[in-house]
Amino acid sequence: MIQLKNKKNILWDFDGVIMDSMPVRNKGFELVLKDYPQEQVQELMKFHLKNGGLSRYVKFRYFFEEIRKEKISEEEVTVWASRFSEVMKRELLNKKLLIEDTCNFIKRNYNNFEMHIVSGSDQEELRFLCKKLKLDSFFISINGSPTPKKKLVEELLMEFRYKTDETALIGDSINDYEAAVASDIDFLGYNNPSIQDKGRSYINSFSVL
Repeated sequence: MIQLKNKKNILWDFDGVIMDSMPVRNKGFELVLKDYPQEQVQELMKFHLKNGGLSRYVKFRYFFEEIRKEKISEEEVTVWASRFSEVMKRELLNKKLLIEDTCNFIKRNYNNFEMHIVSGSDQEELRFLCKKLKLDSFFISINGSPTPKKKLVEELLMEFRYKTDETALIGDSINDYEAAVASDIDFLGYNNPSIQDKGRSYINSFSVL
């Protein structure tokens, strides 16, 4: 367990690390925005795929303000995020989408580490999914948007008084890496070869840890 040597606390990203949910989330944006021009939705998809760790609140705001050049209120962003969440609650309740490699490691080691989820996905939705999929008991807390991931990590470290050198964040996106760097904790990449050069090291498989 070289990558996690001297670590006591693991902060987990969810999408792409614990669950192979990205294809479903991609479909979700297309379904919710189906009444808008296809080329605009595709432009959003490029932003979404490049920034996997950002919340849907940021992405819907980007769609309307940057792509469509329209003002949108916080209340309207919340409405769009809620529509998206309803689709996700329906489509992601599928145990076959769970990444076996990761879940097996979590089940074997949840008593050996303090484990938390810090995700760009909606917090209420995440807690709903984890409870239904019987994952919630492995984590001390499950945290998500609309609070930005950098702030989630910062607040979690303060609340639990974790030492930065004893804590690692495992994620699959540049946004996860940036959240780890912002709080001066180690980042371990997973399931995304494009970030192999980011952070302390890269995990090819949890089975060898």
